[in-house]
Formats: sequence, C-alpha cells, structure tokens
Amino acid sequence: MKKILAVDLGDVRTGLAVSDALGFLANGIGTITEYSRDKLAERIKNIAEEHQVAKIIVGNPINMNGTRGEKSERAEAFADQLRDLTGLEIVLYDERCTTMVAHTIMNETNTRGKKRKATVDTLSAQIILQNYLDSHK
Repeated sequence: MKKILAVDLGDVRTGLAVSDALGFLANGIGTITEYSRDKLAERIKNIAEEHQVAKIIVGNPINMNGTRGEKSERAEAFADQLRDLTGLEIVLYDERCTTMVAHTIMNETNTRGKKRKATVDTLSAQIILQNYLDSHK
C-alpha cells in the first residue's frame, strides 16, 4: 500500500497529515498558511510528490444535519482542482466533529495560545486521516 495524504482545508490555514506506507497510522506533518487556492494546490502537489502518496483525502465539512453548505462545496471544488493538478485519486471524506475532537485533545494536553492555533489544523488532518484509515481496514 502507498502512503495517503490528508488535507484539512481552511480559509487561511490548511492542516496536513500523511499515513505510513502500510496504511495503519496517520502522522500530522504541519500546516500551510496560504490565501491563494492555486498556490495552496501547488504546494500540496509538491508535498504529495515528496511523500510519494498514492491518494489524497480532503476533509469534507458536511453540516451536522447531513446537508452540504458553502464550505463543503469549496472542499469539493478544491478536491477537483487537486485531481486535475496531481492526477491522483482524491477522496472527499466526512470530517464532522474532527475540529471539535482536536480541540478536546488540546484541552486535555493543555495546549494554549499560538501553539494551539498552529497545531489544531494539523491535528484535525491527522484525525481525518486516521478515521479514513480505520474505516478501510
């Protein structure tokens, strides 16, 4: 199995995580701060190549009642952009509650301030990817 990259798309900060080659563990690899979607897609393409991933998971922020809003439509458009740019398989994955779980973990580990802001998006991407990996075992 090849590695999988997860993307937690944000308006400014985008969290990233990558799996191990066996597809068991998700590891947060950082956050990109980028306002331009084109530049962000290019940076993610380069990271995907660097980590030799076979697939990219994009978190899909579906509303709690199951409906799709503006953020979900943006995630889908970005997934299409990544698909065109990379030629890789791109999967939209329901990310409901991941940011809430990430904040809970941060509270339990007493992560505060600037470090919290920098970590929450990476942790969210890691949770999205781990959920995806666990659901495909």
